Amino acid sequence: MPRPEVLERIQEAEQDADDIVADAEQEREERLAEARQRADEIRQEAEEEAAELKEQQLADAREQIEAESDRIIEEGEAEREQLRATAEENADEAVEYALDQFEEAVHAQT
Repeated sequence: MPRPEVLERIQEAEQDADDIVADAEQEREERLAEARQRADEIRQEAEEEAAELKEQQLADAREQIEAESDRIIEEGEAEREQLRATAEENADEAVEYALDQFEEAVHAQT
């Protein structure tokens, strides 16, 4: 094989190798870009899911607080009604006791 042909084949082989390296570099850059984009998508999805979970937990907490508040109010109203009923039952006795005490005080002064 004459020397110019060998030199030309070597240059072609070097060019082919350079092309292969350039293609590999480009493919690597494309894959990195795709991986970064996918990572950004995953991060965005995770942030959205976390925000939704936070809102759901807040809603659940509000419901529990409201239920507890309603229960406390109902218990307070029931206790108030019980005290009112007891006071009404004892009203006649209280008036009679007050009158007895007043009469005793009046008699003690006379």
